[in-house]
Amino acid sequence: MIRFGTSGFSYDDWVGPVYPPTLPKHAWLAFYAEQFDTVELNVTYYRLPEKRTVAGWIERTPADFTFAVKAHRSLTHEREQADFPGFRECLAPLVESGKLACVLAQFPHSFHANAANRAYLGRLHEGLGGLPTVVEFRDRAWVGEETFDQLKALGLGFCCVDEPNLPGLMPPVAVATGPVGYVRFHGRNAEHWWEHEQAWQRYDYTYRDDELRDWVARLKALDEQAEVTLVYANNHYRGQSVGTLKQLQSLLAGAD
Repeated sequence: MIRFGTSGFSYDDWVGPVYPPTLPKHAWLAFYAEQFDTVELNVTYYRLPEKRTVAGWIERTPADFTFAVKAHRSLTHEREQADFPGFRECLAPLVESGKLACVLAQFPHSFHANAANRAYLGRLHEGLGGLPTVVEFRDRAWVGEETFDQLKALGLGFCCVDEPNLPGLMPPVAVATGPVGYVRFHGRNAEHWWEHEQAWQRYDYTYRDDELRDWVARLKALDEQAEVTLVYANNHYRGQSVGTLKQLQSLLAGAD
């Protein structure tokens, strides 16, 4: 099963390209859920959401809708103060409702492939108490069989990415190491990846069909290996991610 969604849904610049101008902000998620069956949430990285906030996500989406949530920064960036109990507690309503797709543990580039950090992956798995979890590395030195074997042993997924072909960035490797296959399309805006005045400029990118066509076989391979494959488009400026998903779905349908 392949599920398609965007990285986030609450963007003011989506008004017009995605959301009708008259649609109130509190109705955005319900409107989004009419088009896609999953979404990736970034807010959980910055703060642990209140239970009423999580309850609102659940109430405004269909029964089969799922959420991938980023691990709180204490788990990935401030690891000595990792608040595993607090993070698990805030996710409990999503787990109970069956709407938690997985946790995305997105580590910084400074999280290098060394013995201490490999050991921390075991702590992450233990601390999350068996929640389905996918790991996104930023240091390409992690790409290799040693990492894949460790993730498989721990039952952790590997986050595959599409991003600019720049020195140091992750290559477009597609591998499933756990029950959840995971792909993030960041866009290929090489010009503004490192040099930008506003954060959104990095993700201002429209994919061409030929750039996405290489992923058709990769997505099918992931779908054969994993119980579910989650595909999120992060080129979110002015809703370009929505177009990316429609392109991918069309290319996959044409390849059948």
